[in-house]
Amino acid sequence: MKSTPITSALLLPLASIQATEFHVSTLGNDTNAGTQAAPLRTIQHAADLAQPGDVITVHEGVYRERINPPRGGLSDTRRITYQAAAGEMVTITGSEPVRNWVKVQDDIWKVTLMNSFFGTFNPFNDLIRGDWFIAKGRQHHTGAVYLNGDWLDEAASLDDVLNPGNTSALWFGRVDAAHTTIWARFKGINPNEQAVEINVRRTVFYPDKPGRNYITVRGFILCNAATPWAPPTAEQVGLIGTHWSKGWIIENCTIRCSKCSGVSLGKYGDEFDNTSADTAEGYVKTIERAHAYDIPWTRENIGHHIVRNNEIFRCEQAGIVGSLGCVYSTVVGNDIHDIHVRRLFTGHEMAGIKFHGAVDMLISNNRVCHTILGLWLDWMTQGTRISRNLLYENDRDLYFEVNHGPFLADNNLLLSTVSLFDNSQGGAYVHNLLAGKIVSISKDLRDTPYLTSHSTAVAGLSSVKGGDNRFHNNLFVGGIPEEVNRIVPTATPEALVGYGLWLYDNCEFPLQTGGNVYFNGARPGSSEKSPVLLTDVNPAPKLVEEGRTVQLHLDLGGAWRNPATTLVTAELLGKAKLPQLPFENPDGSPLSVDTDYFGKKRNDANPTPGPFENLDAGPLSIKVW
Repeated sequence: MKSTPITSALLLPLASIQATEFHVSTLGNDTNAGTQAAPLRTIQHAADLAQPGDVITVHEGVYRERINPPRGGLSDTRRITYQAAAGEMVTITGSEPVRNWVKVQDDIWKVTLMNSFFGTFNPFNDLIRGDWFIAKGRQHHTGAVYLNGDWLDEAASLDDVLNPGNTSALWFGRVDAAHTTIWARFKGINPNEQAVEINVRRTVFYPDKPGRNYITVRGFILCNAATPWAPPTAEQVGLIGTHWSKGWIIENCTIRCSKCSGVSLGKYGDEFDNTSADTAEGYVKTIERAHAYDIPWTRENIGHHIVRNNEIFRCEQAGIVGSLGCVYSTVVGNDIHDIHVRRLFTGHEMAGIKFHGAVDMLISNNRVCHTILGLWLDWMTQGTRISRNLLYENDRDLYFEVNHGPFLADNNLLLSTVSLFDNSQGGAYVHNLLAGKIVSISKDLRDTPYLTSHSTAVAGLSSVKGGDNRFHNNLFVGGIPEEVNRIVPTATPEALVGYGLWLYDNCEFPLQTGGNVYFNGARPGSSEKSPVLLTDVNPAPKLVEEGRTVQLHLDLGGAWRNPATTLVTAELLGKAKLPQLPFENPDGSPLSVDTDYFGKKRNDANPTPGPFENLDAGPLSIKVW
């Protein structure tokens, strides 16, 4: 049979979908073709050219620009990829260098800039404000001053900078009709001989419109952004953010020095931003509007992001934040530290990771430390698994607020003073090591939503009654006796704090428990049958950091013995009481906690309690990060 030749007309559609790789270099020119031999100069110009399936490879150097991707990809296999060239250090920054500092007195210097230096956005005239923000009696701006890569604190007044008795490294800015003047204290140095930079751009990598889907950002240093406060009721702009879209991958990046949030998987903006009056009712209206938005809040349109293997630090609101836009996403392998450590302002949105509407998410294998709250899941946490995370040196490790479940926290190391702050119900806590206190709020009068199965559709609203949690195969470590049976004042009804599960005895809904071990005075709940009590054994868990490696030292004592444990499965956990939904994987398959912190298979008949399977007796040293 004679074959028919393929015509050039038939080849055209095939050629049109061939991927193009655009190269960008600090030695390039935007009039070039964008090849490796003739690279472009700016990432933004490459973004303007890139089509679905294309790759933008950026070569070594510092790029002072804000990337606003004008389009995204079409699917997971036809995405637009932005990547640092292999083995090359590529920095994209929202700051600009500033010289010509003039000495005022002692260590005080000032610089005066024309306002045109900032273009249409001047962060030194941009106040941090919004829903659930607390300024602590002074003004705060999104501007920042950096000395050799580290930032100075913003002073409350010029007098604070000029005061010779105040030796802190501070800056203060003043903007008039034509000029911006910045005073700063540089202790013992001449700033004109150092690397001094200031914030100029609001964000570093963020689309100006929602719906830019299937974008990959890989391998960059992203830093120094004048980000705004990001409450759940307003557009959430991060140093890098997905802006109400689907299918982003943010991986292997270093993300640092965001005035508010580092990574945002958050909400779009509209005329109702920051108008909730800090009320639950205001956020319920936000959810209703999200369902009615042009790109509605559904599984088909929003979320499904992957944030993995990034280092995120020096962010004064959150390392990763997301309201509604985080649904169906995976956050795994990130090193999140030194978040909200300056505490010049406060509010109700600060954490290493802070999500509203964590639906069918996986939050796993992250290190979160040196912050106010490690992981804060607020409203509508449902179908989400929090697994194999290392949390320590936080004011609180886990905070679950007004969720109705089901959700699962398993195989986590919770080593801060407060391991769990529980203002929810319908959770399962399995194979965790809790070395700190638990705070239990017995009820919360706010009516908050619960959802239909594996969906964003609201099934109903209810207050939190307290309890309806499952605690299986955990290790609880006791502590200071005077911390037992203490009342904690909160904005909601009274809470109890202590070591172990006894403080849930006053909750309306009972607990499901079994296989737990209580050390050093930690106490079980009254309903637990045959708990293992090792009152005289103090495991004394201690972490030793060596660079970015972390060793856990603990001694479970010679009296260590396994209780009668059961492999934790969906069948054992049953259904969360209020939504009447089972504990399942996001795809609807049955859930089973059959591996440990390291992914090691558990004994099906008698799994070892705590995060590690087959522990030896006596002193242990375990590399946990």
